[in-house]
Amino acid sequence: MAYSSFSYQNPGSSSFVPEIWDGALLTKFDPLLVWASKICTNRKYEGEIRKQGDTVHINSLSTPTVGDYTLPEGMTAQRPEMVEQKLAITEAKYLQLLVEDIERVQAAGAMESPINQQMVRALAREADTFMGRVIASAATPMPSVKVTAGNAPQALYSAVLDMMLALDSHDIPDGRYVVVSPRVKRHLVEHPAIANAGAYGEAGVTANGVVARLAGFTVLSTTAMPEGSDIVAGHSEFATFASQFNGFREGLSEKYRANFVDTLHLYGGKVVRYPGLDTPLADRTYDETVPSKGIVKAAVEWPA
Repeated sequence: MAYSSFSYQNPGSSSFVPEIWDGALLTKFDPLLVWASKICTNRKYEGEIRKQGDTVHINSLSTPTVGDYTLPEGMTAQRPEMVEQKLAITEAKYLQLLVEDIERVQAAGAMESPINQQMVRALAREADTFMGRVIASAATPMPSVKVTAGNAPQALYSAVLDMMLALDSHDIPDGRYVVVSPRVKRHLVEHPAIANAGAYGEAGVTANGVVARLAGFTVLSTTAMPEGSDIVAGHSEFATFASQFNGFREGLSEKYRANFVDTLHLYGGKVVRYPGLDTPLADRTYDETVPSKGIVKAAVEWPA
């Protein structure tokens, strides 16, 4: 009997377009972020991110001195001084997918399959958990919120107002956020001020975990709360998230009869210090063990 010899032929892709995958990934990825979203962080850094271990730079402007105008002294010009802070790219997370027909998957929508969406969720969760730890570790602790069975909505609402006052006292500008745990959200939304807030129930309000807008805060909720923190409030100017997806690649799997598609997510985060709010050291750096005045946090003591 004669046998025919067949070898598996997988010539790879002739029409793979990385930009299609990049765009689909960002469209799915960004709305999943809370801590690393532009509501809670900024992207104001300089430098390119090519690999883990790279450093980018954040420049903050020192506060000028206001002078008294008199005759004949007139005015004395001041040269603005920049205070440079370095942000290390410490994280490198990858996403690799196996696809048997890359052209078909690309045409159908690169990130539409359930498994691809779950992988993107996992990437977002990693980045968010990381950035939440960065922000909360530098926040100024406030007294714990003591909750009883009957006062939960009011106690939690009052805690948010106390955070508003703490940020007001340091002239933190409008555009603030407050991130709460799901358990805090569950009781906070019972308070009339939250239940009646204009954004609550608004179409699309759940993007980036947004619950409502209240008292100058965008209220967000996430399960990626740092340990020991149930409520964290601040402003996006006080934390920088530097992130870069290192482009999609396509190739032949050595193990399976399929193509692989992968990308590398490189990122890092830092709480930014500001002249006038934070005291620089002699070498023009800051003691980063000192809590930031632009971010506050509190734990909740729940009834047994």
